[in-house]
Amino acid sequence: MEAPGRTGTVRSRDGTVIAFDRSGRGPPLILVAGALGQRKAPYAQQVAALLSPHFSVFNYDRRGRGDSGDTSPYTVEREIEDLDALIAEAGGSAYVFGASSGAALALEAAARGSAISRLAVFEPPYMVDPTLHMPAPDRMERVDELLSAGRRGDAVEYFFIAVIGVPADIVARMRKAPSWASFEDIAHTLYYDLVIMSDFSLPRQLLETVNVPTLVIGGEESDPRLRKAVQAVAEVLPNAQLRMLEGQAHGVEPSVLAPVLTDFFVSREPLKRPRAR
Repeated sequence: MEAPGRTGTVRSRDGTVIAFDRSGRGPPLILVAGALGQRKAPYAQQVAALLSPHFSVFNYDRRGRGDSGDTSPYTVEREIEDLDALIAEAGGSAYVFGASSGAALALEAAARGSAISRLAVFEPPYMVDPTLHMPAPDRMERVDELLSAGRRGDAVEYFFIAVIGVPADIVARMRKAPSWASFEDIAHTLYYDLVIMSDFSLPRQLLETVNVPTLVIGGEESDPRLRKAVQAVAEVLPNAQLRMLEGQAHGVEPSVLAPVLTDFFVSREPLKRPRAR
């Protein structure tokens, strides 16, 4: 077995180089970040560190981010091939945890037959209640326009406000934070996450084909849109369990998240179905 703690790369099917950090020992667990997430971000590193006593954790940069390469044109299929390359590096099968739009990507990979033995997802941002905030209908065109004009910071701001629904005053404060520069660096990948989410509707037919044991996680303090989404996902998946975390929102604390993931991935007990609404 390889010594814990190393940086490496894999080559995806289209030739794109995908960079990862591997830490810990045990069954392989791959972390799939959401929009604007990077493997070197403090949050991602903290989650990986908390999981590494129990798993061989693969914390990677999705294509177009950090030290990973990129190849045009972008397709969801290519991102799934990136994940498949990491699974092959891990030994041919792996546990997978995806957060936010990374959760939607992981669910699609599972539906398409990626060798995922157990899957956990945190708040895939499907919009199941049209009476609540819905992403702007021209979001893809607007993000593309801003990026083409070199207005990377404005593209990130637009994404937070018009797509996600974060209040403008909060985003104004976010622009002053040190982390904002890292968001601007990979602003072009916002388009990729918009492609993954498509029209943000619940992909019921796709989810019905995911037979992998899946833990669907949400925060009890999250936006009502996300709470409704996790409930809907857990009800549609054939082999899923719902877990709502007390006192947590979309920015779930790593110290709360990690034990929940550990318990699920090491467990062999049958999953309990969520109650229908």
